[in-house]
Amino acid sequence: MPELPEVESLAGFLRERAVERAFVRADITAISALKTYDPPISSLVGLLIDDVQRHGKFIDISAQGIHLIIHLARAGWLRWREEQSTGLVRPGKGPIACRVVLDDGSGFDLTEAGTQKKLAVYVVRDPAEVPGIAKLGPDPFTLTIEEFGDILKAAGRVQMKGVLRNQSVIAGIGNAYSDEILHVAKMSPFKPASNLSADELQQLFDAMQDTLRDAVARSAGLAVQDLKSEKKSGMRVHGRTGQKCPVCGDIVREVSFADSSLQYCATCQTGGKPLADRRLSKLLK
Repeated sequence: MPELPEVESLAGFLRERAVERAFVRADITAISALKTYDPPISSLVGLLIDDVQRHGKFIDISAQGIHLIIHLARAGWLRWREEQSTGLVRPGKGPIACRVVLDDGSGFDLTEAGTQKKLAVYVVRDPAEVPGIAKLGPDPFTLTIEEFGDILKAAGRVQMKGVLRNQSVIAGIGNAYSDEILHVAKMSPFKPASNLSADELQQLFDAMQDTLRDAVARSAGLAVQDLKSEKKSGMRVHGRTGQKCPVCGDIVREVSFADSSLQYCATCQTGGKPLADRRLSKLLK
C-alpha cells in the first residue's frame, strides 16, 4: 500500500507534469472505484489543473474549483504515460480502474491488482467532502513533540502499532512505515501508547520524523515506476521476515493478523523476547 512518502512523491510527480494542463478525458472503467456522482467525472473535461496536493494517503488534483481525489488503497497504483492511449477501456476487463488524458497527450491510468477492489476515486468541490479526508488526523510533518505526546496520552493503552496506523489519529502512516518507525525507535509494537517516558517520547518522535523524511527524500524525483522498488529496498524490517536485522544481526520476526502482519527485531525492540502471538503475548514493553 502506498503510504505518506510514496503518495508525497506521486503528488510531486503529478504537480511537475500536470499543472497547467487541461483534462481531455477522464473515464471510469471500474464502476466500484467512483465514490461520488455530483459533480460527475465528466465535469473535469476542459478544466485546467491548478495544483496537486497530498492529504494523508490521498492525492488531490485540483482544477478550477473541482477536485479529483484518489486513494490507491492496498493494491492500487498510478501509471503515468507521456503518450497516453486515447482508446476506450472496456469496463470490467483488466486492472485499469480509471484513465485520464491531458491536453498535451500525456496522462495516467489508475490500476488495481487482486480481487479486493478498494481503490477509490472522488470528484468533489471541497476535499473535506471525502469522508476519509474529513476524518484525518494531523500530518506527521506538522506535529510538534508536545502535540505528539498529547496524542499518545489520549490513546491510552492502545498498542503503539495501532496508534501509528490509525489515520484519524496521525495521517499517512501505514503498516510498513509503522514497523520501520518502531524499529528505529527500538520500541515494541505492543507497547501502550500512553506508557512512554520523556526520553521514549523523544526517541519515537525523532524516529517518526527521520524515517518519513528519509523515505520522502529517497523517493523524490524518481519515476513513478521506480517508487515501489525504492520503498521495498529501503525497509529495515518490514517485509523482511527471516532476514538479518541490519542493526544487530538478529533474525527479523513476524506477528500475523487476519489481514496483515507486522515485522520486528526482538533484540532491538523487545529485550530479546519473541512476540509469538498478539492475543497470547503478555509482553507490553
